[in-house]
Parts: sequence; structure tokens; C-alpha cells
Amino acid sequence: MLFWILVAVLTAVVAAILLYPLLRGAKAAENLRAGEAAVYRDQLRELDRDLNGGLITPEEADYARAEIGRRLIAVSAGEPEEAPKPARHHRFTEAFVLLVLPLLGLCLYLTTGRPDLPAQPLEARLENPGNDVAVLIAKAERHLAQSPDDGKGWDVLAPIYLRTMRVNDAQVAYRNAIRLLGPSPARLDGLAETLMAVSDGVVTEETRQVLEQSLTLEPDNPRARFYVALSMEQAGRSDEARKAFEALAKQSPADAPWLPLVNEHIAMNGGAPANQAAPGANQTAPGAGAAAPGNPTQQDVAAAEDMSAGDRQQMIRGMVDSLDAKLSADPNNFEGWVRLVRSYAVLNDKDRAAAALKRGLTAFPPAGEQGRQLLALARELGIATEGVTQ
Repeated sequence: MLFWILVAVLTAVVAAILLYPLLRGAKAAENLRAGEAAVYRDQLRELDRDLNGGLITPEEADYARAEIGRRLIAVSAGEPEEAPKPARHHRFTEAFVLLVLPLLGLCLYLTTGRPDLPAQPLEARLENPGNDVAVLIAKAERHLAQSPDDGKGWDVLAPIYLRTMRVNDAQVAYRNAIRLLGPSPARLDGLAETLMAVSDGVVTEETRQVLEQSLTLEPDNPRARFYVALSMEQAGRSDEARKAFEALAKQSPADAPWLPLVNEHIAMNGGAPANQAAPGANQTAPGAGAAAPGNPTQQDVAAAEDMSAGDRQQMIRGMVDSLDAKLSADPNNFEGWVRLVRSYAVLNDKDRAAAALKRGLTAFPPAGEQGRQLLALARELGIATEGVTQ
């Protein structure tokens, strides 16, 4: 009940503030007329003093008195010759301010607000942030501002920064966590990903050194091995990249979620994609969907093993074109757009990659989570994003 009383009082105060200039207009006009009349009366008294003092002639005094008297009569009658007209009362405006605005605000609050929730100041929200990422970040930043040497705090905040695409902040957080807690595969991989995000997806020499340090701690780290193989691919060392991807595929479980992506890079570098599962097992990658277009079938893999490099490349192009056609018919397939954009980029067809990105963002707008992932992928692959978000 107290909340609604406060709302009513605040509404009344705001309405009074908005109405004050309207109500003040007529009173200001009346004060103006009264002031002008007083000035003209003073002029008449000064005119008599000038006449008695011999400063003006009687004829000049009569002429001036007639003019001043005419103006005084006009002001007293409420019709000044050059004074601004008094402002009219804007009845519709007053009614709008008094009725429509409060009702509109009340309706918006009832539809979008939560009047049933108890008051919760910022301190309480920081103590119990729930799933609010912004509050989680604010809480961690507040804590680290007071305790900058808390390595665990930096370790928690770094991946949150990375997920929210605050890559510069993520890089600082990962470096602080490594400095305070020591290197670990997860921290080093996260730092490598931030460095790649800053360099638009390019595996720089510094990034490669970080990845190699991660592999010394965990030689079978699939994420670091993938990015090292990607650095070879970006450097134009296709044979080495293919062998690195093939080695990663052979040592990965058949249902590993990264295996479809590894197979794409194997195919793009002229190799035959590795089997994703044993015969008769479910070959669907987690989250990809049972009928996701563009994945090589067992028959495709067997056929590719006996092909020449040129024929294999032609087969890969045909698979990509087939995926493109299927997405044109059914664009509501996020994983398909990711594969299509990446496939065109690996084929070094940046124009088609940019066109595929634009079509994918039409189906999954940039404002959504999947649209942001597509833009992040484009930056990773070095695809221009200017104009595609319009």
C-alpha cells in the first residue's frame, strides 16, 4: 500500500511541475499590463514636473499628455498595442498532463513491471545476483577493485568477460589469473581465445606460444591442438594442418562435439573426413540435429579416400553448394549457417562467405545470441561485417 501512495504522490508532483508553466502564463500577462500602467502614470507625473519647471512648452506638454493617456487607456482596457497577448489556457494539454500521462505510465508499469516484488537495493542484488550476468560482473568488479590480488576472482571473471565478448577485459583478467594463480590449460586456452578475438581470428605468434605452453601442461588438450592446427592452415601449410587435424580426429571420441568442425578442416585441406562414430552408432554431433545438412556420410568418406586431390576438392565444393541450397530452402538452421560461412572461408571464397553471413543474419538477427555468435565467427575468420548488421 505504501508503494502505491508514493507513486500517487510522485505523479502529483510531476504533474504540478509540468503544469506550472501553463498556469503561470495568464498571471504573467496580467502582471505585465499592471507594470505598463504604472510606468505611464509615472510619465504623466514627470510631464507635469517638466512643464512647471519650464523644460517644455504647454503645446508640447499637451501633445505628450494625449499620447501617454491614449496608451494608458489601452493598457487599462486590456488591449496593449505592442505588448504580447496573454497566453491562453491549453485545456487539452492540461488534461493530457493530468490524466493521460499518469494512466499511460501506470499501464506500462503493470505490463512490464513487477509491483509484487519487494524492494531490493543494489547491495542486496549484488549479494544474490541469480542469473543476471550484468550483476554478476558488477559484483566481481566491485570485489576486485577492493582486492586486486584475488586470483580466484580474476579466474571467475575472465570467462564471463569472454562469453560477453568483452575481449580486452577478458585478456586482462586471464593475465592476472595466470600471474596470481599460475598457468593452467583452461586459463591459457582462454587467453589464447582472447588474443585471437583481438586479432580478428588470426593465430598470432604470441597466441601460438600460449597454446604450446598449454600443450606442455596437457598434451591431449583438444582445444589447444585445434588452434595450433588452425595456425598452420592460416599460414598456408595445408599438409601440416591436415595431418594435425587428422591426428586430433583420431584421438577424439566418436561423439566429441568438436569432431564435425575438425572434419570440415580436414576436408578443406584436401583430406578425407574421419568417421564420426563406429558403424551402426549414432553419428550425429551433439546439438547438430539428426538431419543437419552438409555433414559427410559414410559413403562420402569412402568415396573420398579413392579420389585424387582435384576430384576431392570438387566433391567438397559440391557438398558446400548442396548445403547452401538446403539453407536457402530452409534457413532456420543455425548450425548449417555456421558450417556454410566457415566452409566458404576455408575455401578462400570470402565474397560467398560474406553473402552467407548476411543471409544467416537475416534468419538469426544480430540482436540475438545466435546472431552474435555468427558475427563472432565472421571476425574469427576475417570476414568483413560492415553493412551486414543493418
